[in-house]
Amino acid sequence: MTLSTPPVVLLDLAVATAGPGAPWLPDAATAAEVAEAAERAGITALRILDETPDATTLDATVLAGHLAGRTSTLGYLVDVRTSHHAPYNLARRLLSLDRASGGRTGLVLRPGEGDEVSAAVAPDPAASDPALRWQEYAAILLRLWESFPAEALVGDQEAGVFVRDELIAPISHDGSFYRVNGALDGPSSVQVRPLHVVADTDVLSWDQVAATADLVIVDRDRAPGADQALGAALRRVGRDRADVALVGRTAVDPAVLRFPQALTTDLRSWAGRDGLDGFDLVPLAEGPGSVGASALAILETVVPLLGSRTGATLREATGSVPAPAETAGAGTTSVEVAS
Repeated sequence: MTLSTPPVVLLDLAVATAGPGAPWLPDAATAAEVAEAAERAGITALRILDETPDATTLDATVLAGHLAGRTSTLGYLVDVRTSHHAPYNLARRLLSLDRASGGRTGLVLRPGEGDEVSAAVAPDPAASDPALRWQEYAAILLRLWESFPAEALVGDQEAGVFVRDELIAPISHDGSFYRVNGALDGPSSVQVRPLHVVADTDVLSWDQVAATADLVIVDRDRAPGADQALGAALRRVGRDRADVALVGRTAVDPAVLRFPQALTTDLRSWAGRDGLDGFDLVPLAEGPGSVGASALAILETVVPLLGSRTGATLREATGSVPAPAETAGAGTTSVEVAS
């Protein structure tokens, strides 16, 4: 089997500031070169990582904002753990980036611990399960992103109406991990809300994933069976498999780039075998400064052979149908991981 349509194509990118792995990763100037090459190649999005195993990285939201200002059609997925920001702060930051980029932003929310702001008012200080925390955090984000609809911002000087405040609704959330009143202080974006991406199916149950995800990333060793598991979970929450893109993440060795046609054939075969809608490509290093060079080589040799989905917004490019925000927190609280 082969992909019947152009795939979603993502490329991992991080800029290191310190640590033993820092010399292998691109600096900000090289990251800008990669972003511009990615836009020329027509990939769906860059995935901006906020951490690596052996290096401290530049804040992913800052880097995405910097790069988005240099491109006009490229999408950006920003990795952030629950421990880095309170939900309201992250919701504001991501929605502002999504509005500024014209609907080209998504969030890869990663499970983690709590943040110091939320901990001070946590409804249940004993609550600690990272999967349940993630589930509550994700549901809050989706509701906040729709709490100030774009049509509420009127700006009618003659009528003396700036906003229709009756359309702005506080979410009044009081859960186990967070108390968030809302609403946000700025309107929704052209794609209504940033794409919500899930990349931790080893920690989260498929039902938790299905309740909020627009796109799911699975590592290559976890891809077998993921299509069926995701489809079944989506049906349980009243959604369709076509609503959510499933993307396989795989490392690309620089040596393999000498044979781009063989690599492309392997990727397409993998997608057909495991029901994938696309790929998250991870450039590997072969020496200092080589990750940036590997990323550029992937964009120049592999992506033209693969093709890639694009669109006016990131949501349009991935073909995702958003989960209803008001039901995002409903459903199972099981923390059984996917098999």
